[in-house]
Amino acid sequence: RWALGITFIIVGLIEKIGFGDPIGRLITPIYHQALAGPVMDGSAWLALGFGFQIFFDFAGYSDMAIGIAMLFGVRLPENFNAPFRATSVLVFWQRWHITLSTWLRDYLYVPLGGSRGSQLFTYRNVMITMLLGGLWHGASWNFVIWGGLHGLALAATRIWQRARPPSEKSGATAGSVVAVFLTFHYVCFAWIFFRAPTFEHASLMLGRIARLSFSVDNVS
Repeated sequence: RWALGITFIIVGLIEKIGFGDPIGRLITPIYHQALAGPVMDGSAWLALGFGFQIFFDFAGYSDMAIGIAMLFGVRLPENFNAPFRATSVLVFWQRWHITLSTWLRDYLYVPLGGSRGSQLFTYRNVMITMLLGGLWHGASWNFVIWGGLHGLALAATRIWQRARPPSEKSGATAGSVVAVFLTFHYVCFAWIFFRAPTFEHASLMLGRIARLSFSVDNVS
């Protein structure tokens, strides 16, 4: 138990200090420069790397907490399970911040009615749950938008799964690779609203990415 706990702590430290912090030092100036003007050359597309920063930060803290708890004989639940391998936003939330997604499911989605009732009723419950999940992170319209984007993606995933022919639901390898690629980029784009301090800031970042900008100057 002690050996496993110490291993979790070491792995968590590597994730946080070896990956999360360096990525953060790369990403933070890009977000700052979206409003502050030119400071250094860089690619706006690197802003999507915030997904890796928050993963290594959060997974590192979680693994350290699990390891420390083990030293005291307490077993904490797993909080991340390869979320960037998710083939849909639905699967992503089954793998990302599992303790929060489980709480949202058990104490918001299910009490609202869950999937009992009509499909529109289910989609409404999904949207309410994710909008409140966004507000849980902070009282900001950016968090509301972030939660709304995930709610829309979850509803769209359910619609897509219901519409697919049974023969296609097994999924080919090539299709799974495409699904992972699209899910990862959708999640990273949504995180721009999570990371940016204001809607204006997020809009500027998205504008730079849309223009395939590879510099941080000429911000209007």
